[in-house]
Amino acid sequence: MGVPAFFRWLSRKYPSIIVNCVEEKAKECNGVKVPIDTSKPNPNEVEFDNLYLDMNGIIHPCTHPEDKPAPKNEDEMMVAIFEYIDRIFNIDRRDCPDAKSDPSSPAPRAKMNQQRSRRFRASKEGMEAAEEKQKIRQEILAKGGFLPPEEVKERFDSNCITPGTEFMDNLAKCLRYYIADRLNSDPGWKNLTVILSDASAPGEGEHKIMDYIRRQRAQPNHDPNTHHCLCGADADLIMLGLATHEPNFTIIREEFKPNKPKPCALCNQMGHEVKDCQGLPREKQGKHDQFADTLPISEQEFIFIRLCVLREYLERELTMASLPFTFDFERSVDDWVFMCFFVGNDFLPHLPSLEIREGAIDRLVNIYKNVVHKTGGYLTESGFVNLQRVQMIMLAVGEVEDSIFKKRKDDDDNFKRRQKEKRKRLKRDQPSFIPGGQFSPQALGNRSSPQAICNPRQAAFEMRMHDRQNSTTSASPNTSLTPDGSPSLGGGIKRKCEDSDSEPEPEDNIRLWETGWKQRYYKNKFDVDASDEKFRRKVVQSYVEGLCWVLRYYYQGCASWNWYYPFHYAPFASDFEGIADMPSDFEKGSKPFKPLEQLMGVFPAASGNFLPPTWRKLMTDPESSIIDFYPEDFAIDLNGKKYAWQGVALLPFVDERRLRAALEKVYPDLTPEESRRNSLGGDVLFVGKHHPLCDFIVEQYKTKNTEAVDIPPELCHGIQGKLTLNDNAVLPDQVVQSPVPMLRDLTQNSAVSISFKDPQFAEDFVFKATVLPGAKKPAPVLKPGDWEKTNNDGRPWRPQLGFNRDRKPVHLDQSAFRTLGHTMPRDRGMPGMYPNAVPLGAYGSPYARPLMGGQQQIPKLLSNLRPQESWRGPTPLFQQTPQRTTGAAPLLAWNRMLQSPNQFQPAQYQGLGPMGYPQRPEDRMDRGRQVGKLGPTWYVVLSQPRLPPPVAARGSVAWA
Repeated sequence: MGVPAFFRWLSRKYPSIIVNCVEEKAKECNGVKVPIDTSKPNPNEVEFDNLYLDMNGIIHPCTHPEDKPAPKNEDEMMVAIFEYIDRIFNIDRRDCPDAKSDPSSPAPRAKMNQQRSRRFRASKEGMEAAEEKQKIRQEILAKGGFLPPEEVKERFDSNCITPGTEFMDNLAKCLRYYIADRLNSDPGWKNLTVILSDASAPGEGEHKIMDYIRRQRAQPNHDPNTHHCLCGADADLIMLGLATHEPNFTIIREEFKPNKPKPCALCNQMGHEVKDCQGLPREKQGKHDQFADTLPISEQEFIFIRLCVLREYLERELTMASLPFTFDFERSVDDWVFMCFFVGNDFLPHLPSLEIREGAIDRLVNIYKNVVHKTGGYLTESGFVNLQRVQMIMLAVGEVEDSIFKKRKDDDDNFKRRQKEKRKRLKRDQPSFIPGGQFSPQALGNRSSPQAICNPRQAAFEMRMHDRQNSTTSASPNTSLTPDGSPSLGGGIKRKCEDSDSEPEPEDNIRLWETGWKQRYYKNKFDVDASDEKFRRKVVQSYVEGLCWVLRYYYQGCASWNWYYPFHYAPFASDFEGIADMPSDFEKGSKPFKPLEQLMGVFPAASGNFLPPTWRKLMTDPESSIIDFYPEDFAIDLNGKKYAWQGVALLPFVDERRLRAALEKVYPDLTPEESRRNSLGGDVLFVGKHHPLCDFIVEQYKTKNTEAVDIPPELCHGIQGKLTLNDNAVLPDQVVQSPVPMLRDLTQNSAVSISFKDPQFAEDFVFKATVLPGAKKPAPVLKPGDWEKTNNDGRPWRPQLGFNRDRKPVHLDQSAFRTLGHTMPRDRGMPGMYPNAVPLGAYGSPYARPLMGGQQQIPKLLSNLRPQESWRGPTPLFQQTPQRTTGAAPLLAWNRMLQSPNQFQPAQYQGLGPMGYPQRPEDRMDRGRQVGKLGPTWYVVLSQPRLPPPVAARGSVAWA
């Protein structure tokens, strides 16, 4: 889940870390989709060595998407997941010798508490939404409204995306089939080493990836200049990537676009939510209602997050002079990662005085830079915390806590005042009457053709009556009227609460901005008195243990599978006094929960259908010894926030000993299949027949070697680990059954799989958090601070828009397409970046502008400006090769210009418009564009910052 609002804050403060992905689209030829050749160079002009997929960020948007219709069944979900992975590989393709896929697996107990909260919330919100939807439907139908018939379909319970369910087990089978299919058929996968760590292998997906990177970095054969690319949507991946200290680390994720339009769940119309639905008939979509069942779908785009650029930013921000010790940038990065934990993470609540939206990280960095001179060193080292130095930082934050709370209150009041003024202004400026029905205002282009007016006299009469009634009632808004319409003398009518400009605010009993806030906080949140020093110290000690556990988890791996923070709320920074002597060790030898045990720990009773019958009964039977773990309803404390999703779910914590004791009685009821799903598994390595390691693995199966063998690093791109035979292996010349009925079996398989285990180390081994020897620092991207002083030739600074500094930012934009002489009717919707663009081959359309001089063929212009196609349909004329005809072809203006440059006069050409008519000065095409002269030819710079192509065009001419 990550840290809420962290990525938004980071991308706004450090904007150059974002690079928009260039994605090559598949083409269609005669209705057949031509697959992308992923063996070609990467269109992003970068080559990645290792690609890692955190499958949790892929499964959720594919199974229950928010911006398009959901898949109808589980088979369609699996195909959607395959297509999503194909897109990621298409973007990150070519030199990826190692691809690792990690779905989430049984997690540490500290993570299970958050998973439990999210799943209980999802179940409760789903049932409440269904009840509210049914209630509104009945009200609308009772008033005579129109609603389409309710679809009878089973609601997809996203809680099934949890290790141990049949869904995750089927997903593991499907991923094995998908990997084998791609290794057999896709040339871009020819030399890949694919490692699959499915939901049976313990650990969170992103942390299994980090553990793999740490263990490979500790090997002598590891290349320190390996370029890693991690696909995932969690914000904490950024901090995990920084914690590796790898110089080349990139994250790919979906570009977040807020406020996407969604159809109403009742009437399937756009523009309103369920609570505002009025049951109005649907308007005709298009001239012939051809867009009735279509939604405005735009394909999700991806972005890169370059952590090497983030390291540049941090180096400038964290560099400190006159320190009493040697400055080490890598250690300061570790301290920055550690300080980010205080604003929230998946395992600890954030401190009450530190809100990321209020600049908490900047405040911590400033305090850190002021106090670090007194600490005598850094806060952390390779994942271990120096509590004495942390105490100095936290007490410095505690000194300003009172002012932080008061400023938060002032900012909140000012925001409410501005919102109130805005609502009043909008209410005052809106028209007094807006006609409806056939006279209702329509957006430009919203109607494909004029509509006939029916009974205009009656409509005009109704408008006059409505206007007369409004003028009568607007004289005094609080004056009551008699039945004949005259004002009553009986007095005014009290304005209803819903007509007020103020919005209901959640009650805040803490009032942190008033004196006595600490006493009220502990009394309301913990039900203890603030003077209870023993309890406060217990809360602080648990929180300090959590800080040490999280940092160890990020840098060394899971320190304890059983530890968790046993409170719903965090202490204050001013309470971190005397923490230097608090213990920070954890029990060794702890084991993770098994998959079905984790389901019992995180599922509500409403999701019990994913569990065996006797296990499910423990959730609902009133006589169950653990029935209190599964409340049907629970409170959500908004904790000073406005929305329920920001609040704290007050659920009881699961007692591990009681849970295991209750499960001992039902373990004998498990079937063999359920027992298999309840066991912990490991990683599986896949290679194709062209891979150097393939023959080595096949030989292991032929000799039936049951002992683990070391991977020869020279055969596997330097990867090291142990290989053991797999019982359900994919073997050459054996049929791979398709778990998805709509997909074919692999009858001519040549791929092979084998169990894989990472290199093992002693339990007390410490992975060093430092840059490896031999690592090369990437070329700087940010503008040097002394650029003006050191730049002797006077060249302006040119920002880098992608991975390649030499990429030329030239690109066709919307105005360029209009210049080339075409627009698009509303009925002609097509996918792509330019949905309003029509192919230039459709010049027979009444919407198209005529070409100059009646010429129907245009020379090939600007054909190299776009690295990919953004539209579908016939090939645009400006990309077609001119056809040769018998005889001498007439020379048009641009032909004469190119062939006789010395006789060409710019003024003569600029005065002509379409069809050769003189052009008005205000209509000339060069208005608003940058036109320059280069030798004897003219060129037009049509720029847009997205998707820049590699080269610029010269000798191109545009016309109006």
